[in-house]
Amino acid sequence: MSKPFILVARRVFPEIIDLLQRHFEVEANQDDTPWTKAELARKLRGKAGAFTTGSERIDAEVLARAPELRICANMAVGFNNFDLAAMTARGVLGTNTPDVLTETTADFGFALLMATARRMAESEHYLRAGKWERWTCDMFAGTEVHGSTLGILGMGRIGQGIARRGAPGFGLYVLYHNRSRLAPALEAECKARYVSKEELLRTADHLVLVLPYSAQAHHAIGAAELALMKPTANLVNIARGGIVDDAALAQALRERRIAAAGLDVFEGEPKVHPALLEVPNVVLTPHIASATIPTRLAMARLAADNLIGFLVNGKAVTPLNPEVLGQAR
Repeated sequence: MSKPFILVARRVFPEIIDLLQRHFEVEANQDDTPWTKAELARKLRGKAGAFTTGSERIDAEVLARAPELRICANMAVGFNNFDLAAMTARGVLGTNTPDVLTETTADFGFALLMATARRMAESEHYLRAGKWERWTCDMFAGTEVHGSTLGILGMGRIGQGIARRGAPGFGLYVLYHNRSRLAPALEAECKARYVSKEELLRTADHLVLVLPYSAQAHHAIGAAELALMKPTANLVNIARGGIVDDAALAQALRERRIAAAGLDVFEGEPKVHPALLEVPNVVLTPHIASATIPTRLAMARLAADNLIGFLVNGKAVTPLNPEVLGQAR
């Protein structure tokens, strides 16, 4: 019996390619060559499955040119690169990789909060430029972390992980806002209190964004929201590009209407709004919150397991549109 054909759209670990080749005929982009949308669609012709990342947009136009496609397995917890409605209409399953990156991403979110509050990037640039000649009492004085108020917008798995690090470890007073309130037992475990979005913005000393991207969440933090924040407050975004209006944030940082920001995600990434590169009071990282070798391997393995589970056994581990399961193709 012939093996199904699949496409691996970006370079992944060799052991994952070896695993996939046991079950499929694999076309793999191990050179990590950037593809246009038209090239991606052409590569998907004749493929039953695709191993994707957040870089590959799967929409109605691409799907129309890939009639044999049955599954796209994202190596990411986010899936805003998927037009899930269009995929469901065409009977194409989408999957993602939740859970396996929760703790690593929460670690990084807290690290970015600390670096932002304590002006670590700004002071390192100063030192590397040879400007450090003497000590002064207020040189790169930042904001306190311990004992301050941590606000979390989006209280899913990662948000809860950040809360658990903040409350007992740093004595932070944790507030959160979410589409739905957590169960009382989970609130108690996270030592977190539910508040309105407006109260969160007005009260937080450190605001961490961990909500999933959607059309409704686009620019959830814009000029109006930034205006509600304390001038001493810090903003950290480890969610998705587009959650923050980057132009409005750059202006608020330049005018010191908030103290600082730490950003791991950006609108239109890998491009970064040029105004963000011109302000000193921002820490910028290239979407690396889940970037440890064990976690990235676990993400790749879960994406592979979704492809194998669905195309070989008819079952996926983490389906996004499970209504597709069982549909005849």
